[in-house]
Amino acid sequence: VTPATTATVMALAKKIRQVAVVAGVTYGFIGNRMLMPRQVEATKLLLEGASPEQIDRVHVAFGMPMGPFQMSDLAGVDIGWHRDPSRIENIRDALAAENRWGQKTKAGFYDYDEKRTPSNSPRVAEIIDDFRAKSGVTPREISDEEIVARTLYTMVNEGALILEEGKAQRASDVDVVWIYGYGWPVYRGGPMFWAQSEGLPKVVAGLEKYGFPVAKSLKDAAASGGKIK
Repeated sequence: VTPATTATVMALAKKIRQVAVVAGVTYGFIGNRMLMPRQVEATKLLLEGASPEQIDRVHVAFGMPMGPFQMSDLAGVDIGWHRDPSRIENIRDALAAENRWGQKTKAGFYDYDEKRTPSNSPRVAEIIDDFRAKSGVTPREISDEEIVARTLYTMVNEGALILEEGKAQRASDVDVVWIYGYGWPVYRGGPMFWAQSEGLPKVVAGLEKYGFPVAKSLKDAAASGGKIK
C-alpha cells in the first residue's frame, strides 16, 4: 500500500465521519487479535471453575457493554463450529451440539425468552460440569481479580506485542480501535491507557502470576516508569 493510498483512505474516513486507524497486516489486525486471548482465557476459566455469569459480570462491572459469553450468544455460538455433533472437544462444541447457538435459538450460554431476555441456564451448568468431569478437571474457586488479570491484562499484553511488531503506530491508536469498535468504556481511556492508570508494574505482576510471557516493551515500561509506546 502506497503512502498516497493510505492518505486517501484516511481522508475518506474523515469525510464520511468515521474514525480510522492505520493497522499493519496481522492475524485479526488490532481489535480481533487482542480479543483472542480474552476469549481463550475466558473459556479456560470456565473449565477451571468460573461460571459464564461470573465472568460476564466482571466485564460488565468493568464497563464493557457485555461479557465474553454474552457476546458469543449475540454473535452466534456456532460461528466457526465444525458442525459435527459427535465431536465434542470443548464446552462450546457441547453447547453447539445441542443446538444452543445463542440468542437466535433462544439458548446458548444463557437461556432466552421471546424478548431475548437472558437467564442463567441449569442445562449449561450441567454441560460444563460434565465436560470438566470428562476432562479430569476439579473445579476451584476463581476470584474476580484472576478474571481481570487473565482476560484484560492479556489484552494489554497483546496490544504491546502489536506495537512492538509495528502493526499499530502508537498506543493511542490501539485505544481508539477498542473505544470506537469494541465498546471499551470511554471513561477508562482504552486498554493501553487503562493499563497505565492501573499501573504497569501491577499489570506485569498479574501476567507473571498466572504464567503469561510478558511483552518486552510492557516489561521495560513497567521497570522504567515509562509509557507503552
